[in-house]
Amino acid sequence: MILSFCISAILAFATTTALILCLRPVAPMLGLVDVPNERKVHEGSIPVVGGIAIYIAVVAAHVVSQWVFPGTGAFGNYTSFYVAGGVLVMLGIADDFRGLSPLFRLVCEVAAALIIILGANVAVRSFGTMALDGETLSLGVLAIPFTVFAIVALINAVNMSDGLDGLAGTLSLVPVLGFIVATLFLGNGKDLVLLWCFAASIIAFLLFNVTVPGKRRALIFLGDSGSMLLGMALAWFAIRLSQGPDAAISPAAALWFLTLPIFDAVCMTFRRLLRRRPIFSADKEHLHHVFLMAGFTVTETVLTMGGLAAIGVMVGLAGTWYGVSDLLLAGSFLVSGMLYFWLILRAWTVMRFLRRSICRRRTIGDRRTSGDRRRGHSSTYTGPERRKHQRRKGERRAGARDATK
Repeated sequence: MILSFCISAILAFATTTALILCLRPVAPMLGLVDVPNERKVHEGSIPVVGGIAIYIAVVAAHVVSQWVFPGTGAFGNYTSFYVAGGVLVMLGIADDFRGLSPLFRLVCEVAAALIIILGANVAVRSFGTMALDGETLSLGVLAIPFTVFAIVALINAVNMSDGLDGLAGTLSLVPVLGFIVATLFLGNGKDLVLLWCFAASIIAFLLFNVTVPGKRRALIFLGDSGSMLLGMALAWFAIRLSQGPDAAISPAAALWFLTLPIFDAVCMTFRRLLRRRPIFSADKEHLHHVFLMAGFTVTETVLTMGGLAAIGVMVGLAGTWYGVSDLLLAGSFLVSGMLYFWLILRAWTVMRFLRRSICRRRTIGDRRTSGDRRRGHSSTYTGPERRKHQRRKGERRAGARDATK
C-alpha cells in the first residue's frame, strides 16, 4: 500500500511538471494567457494552464495507480469525480478565454455537483451529533439540495481566494494534507491515493506559481479551471471523509479543515448584501488585501494565511481525535466566523494595527503589493472603512478650526 502511495505521488508530481513545461510555451497560441490591462496589473502575459495540468496529472496518476494496484480503487468508482472535474476544467478554460456570465457558470457548477451526488452517491446526509440530546441530526430529503449548495459554495470560495500568487494553491494544499493525516490515523484509507495525487500535483504547480526572493513573478497561473477544480476536490474529500459509519472525521470537524475559504466567502457575500452590491462584484476587502495593506509582502501573506489554515486543520483533527461533540465544534466555528466578520468590517482599523505592531518597515510599491492581480486594484485603499475614517478626521479638523474662531 505504501508503495502505491509513493508511485502515485511521484507520477502526479512528474506529470504535472511535464505538462506545465509543455503547455506554458503553447498557451499564448491557444489564447490561454492572463493579459495585463486596466484591471490586471501583473507583469507580462502569464499562461493560465495550472488547472489543466493538475487535472490531467491527477486523473492519469490515479487511473494508473488503480490499474497497477487494484486494491487502491476498492472504495468506489471515481468516474463521476473525473467527469465532474472535467466539466469544471472546461468551464474554467472557456471563462479564462472569453469570459462567461455568472448565471451560466452557476448552472455548470450545479451540474458538476449533481454528477458527483448522483453518480458517486456523495452527499451530506448527516450533521453528526448536532442535536441537543446528543443524537445524530440527519438531513433526509434535504441532503441533495444542501450538498449541491455546499459543493457550489466551496467551488466559488476557492475561486475567490485566487487573488495572489500561490494563495489558492496553498489554501488547498493545507486541507489536503490534513485529510491525508486524518485518513492515515483516524480512517480506513478511503481516497488516500487520490489525496496523495492531489497533494503532489499542487506542490508541483506551486513551484511555478509562488513568488520568492529572486523570482518576482509567477510563471503560470492556476486559472479559473484550476481554482474550481480544487474547490470541487476539497468538497469531495470533506464529504466523503465525514459521512457514513467509516468516517475519518466528524462533519463539524470538516468545517475546520476549510476555515479560511468558508469564512472569506461567507463574509464577502454578507457584506456585499448589506451594502446592496452585486454578490459577484469585485472589491479589495478580502483577508489577503488586509495583509497587503498592512505592509506584508505576497510571500508573507501567503505563509501567514497558510498558517491560519493549518490551525483550523489542527482544530478539526484534535476535535475528532478527542471525540469533541459536533455541536461544540460547530458552535466554536460559528463564533470564530462571527469574529472574523467583525474584524473584516473594520478592515481599516485592523490594517493600521497590523502596520504599527508587525510591519514597521515601509512597503515597497511593486507588483506584489500593488493589489489583486486578478482584479487590478491599486494599492491605495479606498474602501468604506477608510472613507469613514477620513470623514472622521475631516470633521475633527473642522471642529478644531471652528473652536479657534
